[in-house]
This record gives sequence, structure tokens and C-alpha cells, in this order.
Amino acid sequence: MTNDVDTLATALYASTDDMLKEYPDLAPCRPSVGITPRLSDAELVALATMQAILGYTSEAKWLRHARAHLRHLFPYLP
Repeated sequence: MTNDVDTLATALYASTDDMLKEYPDLAPCRPSVGITPRLSDAELVALATMQAILGYTSEAKWLRHARAHLRHLFPYLP
């Protein structure tokens, strides 16, 4: 994978994370008890945006691609 995709993933994640910290009302409500999510909201939005930008219409194909090429950036992929 080229560094351009890594840079895109990093920029999307950082921008989304900053936006969610600045506007916490955009994030979904999380109950105080229960299972802790293994994927942050910013990671999920970054992955979904990259899927759309890169043109993957199949979730399975996107997850295979992400596991093969983006594992070093996103340690947990659903």
C-alpha cells in the first residue's frame, strides 16, 4: 500500500477525532455500563469514509482489503 492511503487514513482519523471532541453532541450516547467498544467512533467514521472514497461497495471485500493493508493503523477491525 502506498503512503498516500496511510496519510489519508491518518488525516481522516485525526480530523474526525478532533471534530468529535469539539462537538461531543455528534457522537452517539454511550451507556455507563455494558461492553466497552473496541473501535472508537473516529476509527469507525474514518474506515467508512475510506471505504466510500476508495470505491468498495462490498463490506467483505473492504474488510479483506483493510485487514491486508491497514492493520498497522487500525488494530481492531470488525
